[in-house]
Amino acid sequence: MSEIIVGIDLGTTNSEVAIVREGRVEVIPVAPGVRILPSVVSVADDGTLLVGDAARNQYVLHPERSVRSIKRRMGEYTAVQMAGKDYSPQEISAMILRRLRDIAEAHIGEPVAKAVITVPAYFSDAQRQATREAGEIAGLEVVRIINEPTAAALAYEHGHGGARKALVYDLGGGTFDVSVVNLESEVVEVLASHGNNHLGGDDFDQKLIDFAIAHLQAQHGVDIRQHAQAMARLQQAAEAAKVTLSDEPYATLAEEYLLERDGLPIHLSLEISRQHYEEMIEPYVAETLEAVHVSLSGAGLTVADIDEILLVGGATRTPLVQHRLEREFGMQPRAEVDPDLCVAMGAAIQAGVVAGTQVSAVLVDVTPYTFGTSALQYVNGEMYPYFYVPLIRKNTPIPVSKSEGFCTVFDGQSRVDINVYQGEDPDALNNIEIGRFTIEGLREAPAGNQLITTFSLDLNGILQVTAREKDTGLLQSITIDNAISRFTGDKLAEARHRIDGLFRDQETGADGRSAAGAAASPVDDSRRQRVEAAALIEKAERLLATAGTEDAEDLVNGIEAIRDHMDGPDADLKTAMDALADLLYYLDA
Repeated sequence: MSEIIVGIDLGTTNSEVAIVREGRVEVIPVAPGVRILPSVVSVADDGTLLVGDAARNQYVLHPERSVRSIKRRMGEYTAVQMAGKDYSPQEISAMILRRLRDIAEAHIGEPVAKAVITVPAYFSDAQRQATREAGEIAGLEVVRIINEPTAAALAYEHGHGGARKALVYDLGGGTFDVSVVNLESEVVEVLASHGNNHLGGDDFDQKLIDFAIAHLQAQHGVDIRQHAQAMARLQQAAEAAKVTLSDEPYATLAEEYLLERDGLPIHLSLEISRQHYEEMIEPYVAETLEAVHVSLSGAGLTVADIDEILLVGGATRTPLVQHRLEREFGMQPRAEVDPDLCVAMGAAIQAGVVAGTQVSAVLVDVTPYTFGTSALQYVNGEMYPYFYVPLIRKNTPIPVSKSEGFCTVFDGQSRVDINVYQGEDPDALNNIEIGRFTIEGLREAPAGNQLITTFSLDLNGILQVTAREKDTGLLQSITIDNAISRFTGDKLAEARHRIDGLFRDQETGADGRSAAGAAASPVDDSRRQRVEAAALIEKAERLLATAGTEDAEDLVNGIEAIRDHMDGPDADLKTAMDALADLLYYLDA
């Protein structure tokens, strides 16, 4: 039996741990159905250490007792404050690594003492050494540190033959790097790398934060930057809006009772369009493309020499990133492996190689075709009514849901026909029409009345298309059964049998919201559970102000259930906490 070596992606925003078992790469759940641990550390009122979701929740309430995005400080000879005490960046990172180690041990049922940890390709020697030290502090022997692009390429390409050159575009929460790699016979050779250790999704968040700060200043004459807790809540709202804008054409930055001024509450409710957001972040995306060309030059290659583009990091879900890369290289970037998980998966593959474990190919469920609709658009200087607008691109992991905004074209337009196509051609009429429906009864409005069209494709190949009038909520939809199988022929069986072993719900002994691992004592576990229960109650109470009548009743019942069991058996309290956590997840969705 080979020794146990885990692979760890120690990220700026989120971290993951993975392992190879029975030849399969498995990203270990940090909670049932959840494989991502927020890279946030905090200290509770009673001194309990919190790591992950519990720490992220407390960050909103007590930012002075919490630390996030510590990866940006790795390699610095500095200290960060948490709950009045100084810690080195290595110590904070070690807390995250220790939590991941405990999660892995609880899941595997055996001690874990060795790990492969990934770092950005552009990390300096000092930053790499600091990462190694963090592992040692966490009780892990770091058998190897590998570059994130290398790990990602391993996850994408393991088990696939053929020699080719790929561009690995890695845009995470706090760092960006791009690498040109040569892939051949399951060997990943990095030819050149470039990047920026202080550019990532956090900077996208900051643009939204600045947008909200300016709005609050103009509307209420208040500088929110002087209020730490309000800023922490705004940070969370900005992250949520950024994620929404990856799939939706509009998002709302919303926080009730953000702060008070002269005894009066100040609320935030600010809508932003994807177009406005992408205008904000365009300079950052342009900077990444400059780095792409520096990396190509360093490898002695041109755009034409690249065979494929591999997307890594959650920020690559931003549509602008994918569109700019596609325009630059004339090819659709690959994103069939979860960009949040592929680095951890690659680290696990490398760990398996070190441990002498045979690793099979990484498989995922993807849609083999592109689905979209048609719209009026200028083509060669003339208006053409059948310009194809893809919403779900081929090779996208499923299930998936994507939305796009459209506008009426003349004053008083009361109906719009929605045509649904499958195919790749820019001319919708050259693709296969698989459905159509009409949304009628639109309000009397000038041209430009906005409609939101949503395509949702599930694992069974069922496509649901919905059109909604933005201002009134008027809605019409169509469901297309077996959207994939209808046109795949003999390939259907092959597509159906691709099993994603990375996303199966696994039983785990580790609660993603808890702070300690399997080695914690029953007393510690009980105390920690009550700390987390208090955090759940605080979060639920914040939502009461904005919840509807029925949801508010459910929230009150959930809060009272937890309070009733605070002094009772741990199992009863856990049941009440799970029920409220599920409700909060539903209301946050």
